[in-house]
Amino acid sequence: MGELLRRYWHPVGTTVELDEEPVRNVRLMGEDLTLFRSAAGEYGLVDHRCPHRCMAMEYGIPDERGIRCCYHGWLFGLDGTCLEQPYEERMDPGSQFREKTPIKAYPVQELGGLLFAYLGPEPVPLLPRWYILVRDDLDVAIAIHELPCNWLQCMDNAADPMHFEYLHGELGNYALKKQGKPPAMVPAPHVKIAFDVFEYGIMKRRLLEGEPEDVDDWTTGHPMLFPNLLSVGVHATPTLQIRVPVDDTNTVQFAYRCSRREPGADPKPMVVKRPSLFNEDGKIIPDTIPYQDMLGWVGQGPITDRTREHLGKSDEGVILFRKLLEEQLDRVANGEDPMGVIRDRAENEPWINIK
Repeated sequence: MGELLRRYWHPVGTTVELDEEPVRNVRLMGEDLTLFRSAAGEYGLVDHRCPHRCMAMEYGIPDERGIRCCYHGWLFGLDGTCLEQPYEERMDPGSQFREKTPIKAYPVQELGGLLFAYLGPEPVPLLPRWYILVRDDLDVAIAIHELPCNWLQCMDNAADPMHFEYLHGELGNYALKKQGKPPAMVPAPHVKIAFDVFEYGIMKRRLLEGEPEDVDDWTTGHPMLFPNLLSVGVHATPTLQIRVPVDDTNTVQFAYRCSRREPGADPKPMVVKRPSLFNEDGKIIPDTIPYQDMLGWVGQGPITDRTREHLGKSDEGVILFRKLLEEQLDRVANGEDPMGVIRDRAENEPWINIK
């Protein structure tokens, strides 16, 4: 699965946060790394340890050409090349030692205020230009949550529309009742659910009791973008949820929430927050839809034991998504690109309209 996930770009940070602190630690795909913005305004991602004396690069100093280790000033470019070793070159003029000591590095690209990294093999695919990330009429607020569970639990939930009736309806109202608040919703029962595989993932559709069959949620639906994105909301308030695999038992979700700006209005500054999922007692309070979903993910434990599951008819989306994962694993094993990997610029410009 790691080989599959490394074929895709994943967000590792935001431009707003690097404006506040240009060098930050990140963890992605089981690797400890350092994300930085150079003094020239370019973005890089390198190993957390300098190859000289294993100093933490989180204390590095941004340079016009990359980042310098704070211990002895070794300078590394965005591609990991060691560009300078001040003391080695002073003591041994003409030394080529730096050519033997690169640092591990991965490419980083900015899109929509998010910083994406690619940790897979070359040739590097194009960063998908999902329409939400490139529209110029949206104000953006990003919520970043650290989740002590495997990323797949988040995506299994996205393939399970039936949970809305109970997790969001019954549990949500129960949580509000304990706070002395009125119920927030009375969700209508699902009449039909359907799932259509398309070139970028799965289109989820549902029809609720009392709705006409030409309702958008049934005729069009909304997409799960393979392997770890979910697009929700309407044109005026779209949201992209990206579930980033930190390691086997941890995930970071970037919730990219947008609101359409009134014509002629000035853009609002992007807001980035990292709220805690847990209260002071270490509990999740499921009184909002996002926290109810996150409870559904984290409540299964660090990695749920799927051998103990009993999947039924209402779980057809989960079954389909797991089948799709297995098919893409086979494609990677055969040396092919998995679904959603984009190499044709014509497909990617000016953006990919997913709904």
